[in-house]
Amino acid sequence: MADVSSQTLSAPALEVGPYTVDPPVVLAPMAGITNVAFRRLCRTYGAGLYVCEMITTRALVERHPQTMHMISFDPEEHPRSLQLYGVDPETMTKAVRMIVEEDLADHIDMNFGCPVPKVTRKGGGAALPYKRRLFAAIVRAAVTEAAPAGIPVTVKFRIGIDDDHLTFLDAGRIAEQEGAAAVALHARTAAQRYSGTADWNAIAALKEAVRGIPVLGNGDVFSAADAMRMVQTTGCDGVVVGRGCLGRPWLFRDLQEAFAGRPVPAGPDLGEVAEVMHRHAVLLAAHLGHDKGLRDLRKHMAWYLRGFPIGSDLRRSFGMVSGLGELEDLLARLDPTAPFPADAEGPRGRQGSAGRVSLPEGWLDDPEDLAVPHAAEVDSSGG
Repeated sequence: MADVSSQTLSAPALEVGPYTVDPPVVLAPMAGITNVAFRRLCRTYGAGLYVCEMITTRALVERHPQTMHMISFDPEEHPRSLQLYGVDPETMTKAVRMIVEEDLADHIDMNFGCPVPKVTRKGGGAALPYKRRLFAAIVRAAVTEAAPAGIPVTVKFRIGIDDDHLTFLDAGRIAEQEGAAAVALHARTAAQRYSGTADWNAIAALKEAVRGIPVLGNGDVFSAADAMRMVQTTGCDGVVVGRGCLGRPWLFRDLQEAFAGRPVPAGPDLGEVAEVMHRHAVLLAAHLGHDKGLRDLRKHMAWYLRGFPIGSDLRRSFGMVSGLGELEDLLARLDPTAPFPADAEGPRGRQGSAGRVSLPEGWLDDPEDLAVPHAAEVDSSGG
């Protein structure tokens, strides 16, 4: 890993309501990734705010068993950070009231960034901030219910639907006016999805527009150097890390060192990576059960092993692993002295391609429309 000591800075701690987040680093919610097992693994490397997988308000209120299982936190995990996705102020009110009354979380993050077509075509996710009054009502509902319990509410969104329909400045101002404790911007439009390059200039513009609460930047933070560059060039108050930590939970160690103004350690050799993979497997097995946990681990294998010279047959075997004993046998076949490869840096995870955003018919006709999108609350990823 490159030495970024010349680019480091000693950044002030991030204040999110009553909580100090030092270093100012947030793990972005990712569906199927940021469960309690992965969060625990990441937390061993550094402090920060680690957000659970996205929870839909309707599923929470209706107590879907899978959703209730997803709200799992370690006893040592504090603050317990939960991301909510909702499109209806009334359902949002019920969900946050339930969180408060049953002490389910200490921090609520609201998702308005999802670009997935099955979400946007219903008016949810990154499509919703276009409806300014509805967006304000949903944020207001969450803040109103959370405030008496001292639970801070943060709001995450994208630049807009596409280049012709930018919503982020209005969304930031509205979130601040409605009492959000912080806002985070994924510096892409919904049309971009995860492709191309994040527009960090938009983060700087949002920071200029929103002066009273912290502004966090998200998009293309794949290394400590990227995080330092984002803070230095945009003036944002912290960074949100998503795809950059896939197969690299030690990125949070790098970020902690960089934000403290210390040199970033070299990347781990394959022996250390093997230990991390095994630890991840054990944690997933404890959370999901042995069989399901090991199947869930498969998607992480290519990320962990990226760039290491291990051969296609062995790599394929890791991608089909089904048991802890089998994993241990495969790990024993790795060369523990193999150094961390330079080409393991850079973008990882889903990228895809840009495309037209699917929207409900007439969605763009009236940005002041308060009508709740029909059937928009579906399970999907963050954004």
